[in-house]
Amino acid sequence: MNARTFSRRAFAVAIALFAAPSFAQPQQVRPPIAHYWMDLANHSIAGMPEMPDMPAMPGMPGMGGTGGPTHWGLTRSMSPGRFMDLALYTKAKPAGSDASHAIPPALRMGSSLDLVPVRAEPKLREPGDPDEAMQERPTGRVLIYWGCGETVRAGQPRVIDLAGNIVELGRAFSGRMAPDRGARVGPGYSLWPNERNRVTVPRGASAAGSHAISGEGVPEGLRFAIGAAHDLMPAIDLSSTGTLATSIALRWPVVANAHGYYLHAMASAGNDLILWSSAETPDTGMGLFDYLSPPTIARWITDRVLLPATQTACAVPAGIFATAKDSAMLRMIAYGGELNLVHPPRPADPRTVWEQQWTVRVRTKSSTMAMLGEQIDARSQAGSTPSGMTQAGGPMGGAQGAPREAEQPAAGPIPGLPGINPGGILRGIFGR
Repeated sequence: MNARTFSRRAFAVAIALFAAPSFAQPQQVRPPIAHYWMDLANHSIAGMPEMPDMPAMPGMPGMGGTGGPTHWGLTRSMSPGRFMDLALYTKAKPAGSDASHAIPPALRMGSSLDLVPVRAEPKLREPGDPDEAMQERPTGRVLIYWGCGETVRAGQPRVIDLAGNIVELGRAFSGRMAPDRGARVGPGYSLWPNERNRVTVPRGASAAGSHAISGEGVPEGLRFAIGAAHDLMPAIDLSSTGTLATSIALRWPVVANAHGYYLHAMASAGNDLILWSSAETPDTGMGLFDYLSPPTIARWITDRVLLPATQTACAVPAGIFATAKDSAMLRMIAYGGELNLVHPPRPADPRTVWEQQWTVRVRTKSSTMAMLGEQIDARSQAGSTPSGMTQAGGPMGGAQGAPREAEQPAAGPIPGLPGINPGGILRGIFGR
């Protein structure tokens, strides 16, 4: 082949490449008219049989109980029970749409749930809001421990002295976290639960089945199905042995549909805040108790920040909380799957404009909390309520409902967990 022939062929190939429409420009995408979010959560107290008449938690921001009034946002709270948050946004109704969500019979909540537009109202600060405490000048130290094991590892704890240095406060509580991918609720969104309907998700309920959204400005055919992999997750069956002065063994059976786990404990000792996590990194861990996408979960398991879904045990090192003023509170989360749908599907021909009509995102998780230092039997083995928990007339019973959020008293102990006062722990560190 001579130089002239090669030059002609190269020129022809170049012309063909530049002329090909698939290389000329990316596929044109027109954003959807409507977005729908469905968050499912199951929160429990370790070792305690579920009680259908549990009252709302007094003093805990956003805390409604399984027997008291519920409201939007409880999927991201600590309140025990099964919760579901629904949110709709449609560009066709900027002020919000009066809509309806047709649900499967297995959910045991009727045939449909009404979605009500959000009213523009000023946000009231809840009494005992940790943000309020953090505005005060911090004192004391943050002691950070990490990793599963019976003994404290060399190089721990990481110590952050907060006295006189507000910058250190930000550093202490900055760490790994995923951007919020939930509904950014405000005027223009329609929600359930709402003032018209505050029913709770009953025991034995399942979200598996066919769902349909209809209403003003909602595209026709907004229908989707939820399978077993994205259903409400079961409670974490956590058990615990050991005291605050010794290593504390934590065990649990594999949680169905869990993609990974994370455990975190905290307590106060004088002006110090003591933190421990199951991660292999010295992070405060405050940003990990939320929904995470499966790719993020997989990446952070590889980074040894989260525990794999097959792991069923972890030990809190001995002596970390031996000097705790009251008790140490443990939280554990099992991250579930996520269902993401776009209708219609992307056209195979890149020259065809992808005119999206609607999107749906379904997220799942399960969490539990416990008081460290007391033996906790797994639910499947417990024949009675643990010490400090009573069935009626005590911390867990006898209430006739919950006060309105604005009327809740100052933060106090969590019912069923004597001595645990998350708001008090934070206020004790960040100023009284």
